[in-house]
Amino acid sequence: EVTTNQVFYRKWRPTRFDEVAGQQHVTQTLKRAITTDRVSHAYLFTGPRGVGKTSTARILAKALNSEITEDGEPVAGSAVSVAIDEGRYLDLIEIDAASNRGIDAIRELRDNVQFRPVSGKYKVYIIDEVHMLTEPAFNALLKTLEEPPPSIVMILATTDAHKLPATVVSRCQRFDFRRLSNDDVIERLIEVCDAEGIEVEPAVLEMIARTAW
Repeated sequence: EVTTNQVFYRKWRPTRFDEVAGQQHVTQTLKRAITTDRVSHAYLFTGPRGVGKTSTARILAKALNSEITEDGEPVAGSAVSVAIDEGRYLDLIEIDAASNRGIDAIRELRDNVQFRPVSGKYKVYIIDEVHMLTEPAFNALLKTLEEPPPSIVMILATTDAHKLPATVVSRCQRFDFRRLSNDDVIERLIEVCDAEGIEVEPAVLEMIARTAW
């Protein structure tokens, strides 16, 4: 049963900016940056759990490295998009700071950022729960943010931005993800139910949305 849940979750993880529920203020700005080639070398995605921070980070990695549509969406069937969706794209490196808190992980990152991307235009690093890093690790990360190689994009994601050193925050373009409204959740649940052929009463979806947090 656990496996089924994981597959279902992965199946409905957003794969385009337009599929990220309730965060249009973020996704529209990122799409504009992509189409006008005004990409920052460092982003900070902050907000509650489960609102789309790491999904948006992966979509941004796709848009930076794959073919894109006129409005800045990654082309769904492109080799890069498929590789990122399947977790096998060499130029996307994801680090969970909750389990890699120390200086060694960030030193390794600092060494590796000097190498050019393997196949893409950008090598993208996503550091999730970045507030968990130790002080020495933050200091090492700051050096990379201060002198970023041209083909590197760093995306820091956190539920607790106030725990980050101001020096790190000031080096990033910050996006605050909103807590989803009940309407956002219901709208997405309706899409999933329709696509999966599941019949469900609106009252049930409202109950799920209310208890989702």
